[in-house]
Amino acid sequence: MTMRIGIDFDNTIIDYDRVFNLAACQQRLLDAGFAGSKREVRDAIRLLPDGEFAWQRLQGYVYGAGIGGATPFAGFDRFLCRCRDRGLPVFVVSHKTRYGHYDPARVDLRQAALGWMAEQGLLRGDGALRADRIFFEDDRANKLQRIASLGCTHFIDDLEEVFADPGFPAGVARILFATTRAACCDVHCPTWEAVTSTILGDDD
Repeated sequence: MTMRIGIDFDNTIIDYDRVFNLAACQQRLLDAGFAGSKREVRDAIRLLPDGEFAWQRLQGYVYGAGIGGATPFAGFDRFLCRCRDRGLPVFVVSHKTRYGHYDPARVDLRQAALGWMAEQGLLRGDGALRADRIFFEDDRANKLQRIASLGCTHFIDDLEEVFADPGFPAGVARILFATTRAACCDVHCPTWEAVTSTILGDDD
């Protein structure tokens, strides 16, 4: 059976850590000397007065107008090349609303993500990833239905709650892309090099 690989977008393909940190400091939500991951930025901002509102507004900016400062996770492009060489179809399935919460600029987040992928060279005509294999869904339920309808054999995501959801399609290998393990996942991979080795048996 040919593998059909599904991948989440935010914080799985695209690394926002640096841009979240920089934007939070520029907007004076955090001190200029603050340094931390996206999750650490989130946790610190949520401690502020109206912290949840400030965090969601920051997310709207980073995922939209600020997305150009983000980078692909190291090793992702190599993974795509290996999939291309083996003729394996790759799909991006992401829970992404069209507009961010509290974003006064009303930037189309889906178009921003597609533009970022094109700018990074991930949608090359000879590559494993194609624009017609990218799907943005309004909520998690639709994301899980899309994974099932595409016939994915493997899915890679940074959120364990996606895999723990009762609606996650049975029989799809659950690859958690994170530094911590979770009992609901079949495989834990902290890097894309580990994903490549685990799924493709390719670590050269």
